[in-house]
Amino acid sequence: MSAEVFFDTNVLVYAFDKTAPAKQAHARALIQGSTDWTISWQVVQEFCSVALHRFKTPLRGDDLRDTLDLVLLPHCRVMPTADLYRQALAVQAQTQYRYYDSLVVASALISGARLLYSEDLQHGREIGSLRIENPFLTL
Repeated sequence: MSAEVFFDTNVLVYAFDKTAPAKQAHARALIQGSTDWTISWQVVQEFCSVALHRFKTPLRGDDLRDTLDLVLLPHCRVMPTADLYRQALAVQAQTQYRYYDSLVVASALISGARLLYSEDLQHGREIGSLRIENPFLTL
C-alpha cells in the first residue's frame, strides 16, 4: 500500500476552489504531477462535506459523484481500523495536534507516504519517516 505522497483535504479542496485561483492552479499541478498519491476515507468525507456545503458554488450531486469515482476513490487506500485509531492517539500525544489532524498524520504514516502535503500542519516537521510540507507557503 506504500505511496509517495499523501494529500490532506485542503489540497483537494483548493483544486476545486474557484475563489482562490493561484492555490487552485498550484493544487491541480501537485495532483497531476504526483503519480503515486493517496488519501484516506477521512479526506474523502471531509472533501465531500466541503464540496456540498462550503464552496461558494457547491458541486452538484452528479459532479461530486464523478469526482468521487474518477479522482478520490481510486486513491483512497486508508480505511478506519483499530490500529489507525491507536496510531492517531500516539501521534496526538507526540505532537499535541488536534485529534483529526493526528488522524490525517496517522493515515499518511500507515499509507507508507514519505511526504504529507497539508496547509494546516507544521511545515518541515518530520514524524517518523514522514515529512510535512505546506505546498501553499509561498503563494
